[in-house]
Amino acid sequence: MLHLLAGLICIYAPTCVKVAYGQNEKGERFLCTAVPIDKDTSCPVQSLPVQSASVQERLFFGKPQISPIRQRKSFQQQMRANISGASFPNELRNLLQRRLEDLENQLLKKVSELEEEKSQLYNETVAHRQRTDSTLNSLMNRISELEKGGAGFKSPENFKISLPLRTNYLFGQVKKSLPEMYAFTICMWLKSGSSPGIGTPFSYGVPGQANEIVLIEWGHNPIELLINDKVAQLPLSLSDGRWHHICITWTTRDGLWEAYQDGQRLGSGENLAPWHPIKQGGVLILGQEQDVVGGRFDATQAFVGELSHFNIWDRVLRSTDIIAMSNCSSYMPGNVVAWTDSNIEVFGGASKSPLELCEDRLFDN
Repeated sequence: MLHLLAGLICIYAPTCVKVAYGQNEKGERFLCTAVPIDKDTSCPVQSLPVQSASVQERLFFGKPQISPIRQRKSFQQQMRANISGASFPNELRNLLQRRLEDLENQLLKKVSELEEEKSQLYNETVAHRQRTDSTLNSLMNRISELEKGGAGFKSPENFKISLPLRTNYLFGQVKKSLPEMYAFTICMWLKSGSSPGIGTPFSYGVPGQANEIVLIEWGHNPIELLINDKVAQLPLSLSDGRWHHICITWTTRDGLWEAYQDGQRLGSGENLAPWHPIKQGGVLILGQEQDVVGGRFDATQAFVGELSHFNIWDRVLRSTDIIAMSNCSSYMPGNVVAWTDSNIEVFGGASKSPLELCEDRLFDN
């Protein structure tokens, strides 16, 4: 015990360790430590700052214990450090970069689509302006001709025939006979002045068959197309007193037919005189229905109104060609029958007169 007490030496000095069991008037506390007898008693421990009693007691009695609050704070700080050093921000940055690239691609695609629509609208506007300019130029030329007192037909197709009365003696006749045909397209402009029923715009009869090709609307019946006396009803509406462009196509193969009005296909069908070729050597009449070849007309079936640009082709025309003719953007003379002054004769008081079709149609509308 004496040896133990002798080993407990406390030294007081400005830079040495203070006695643990006291406190001076300056508020300083003292730390006492055990030093073996055979060791140097100079001050090995430097002065420590004043701490709370609980801390000093922990220093005196053993290894300091960390409080739960400090443990939690230390854990949180460690977690923040781990998160800041992890790869999560890089993955997020890559994800955002991909999203930005996707949005950029979508935006570029939308811009490209808008540019394409803009180009299409521009082309349509240019085409419309060209058609308008062409129509206006035609009107101005026609006005200039009328002012100069020009007479006759400046162009062989710019005329119409007028059938003002429902009789059995007013009609027009195509001088040219038809060849044998296995398909055809018949187009014309007509303006009906009668109701109910427009009558018979045209009929083609051959020996032994007066109804080889007939277009007729009689009374309150629908418009009918007859081929070799076989009938198809057409969904056309022509009795409003305005100019209309109509086209009828047919082919002997399965008897397929189509009906167009003002560029729109309104009807089609099949089994109309299939495998029957159109016979040659007949008579083509405008404005009357034939009960015998070239005659025996019935006034109740006569057409009353005006006809122009009656053309026949020995093939089925494309819909684009029909549309172009209907909107006055092009003109195609028929390769079997072409509408020319020299090809058409009129009888019984029917007359021919000049016609600028697009001009008249513009005034009608």
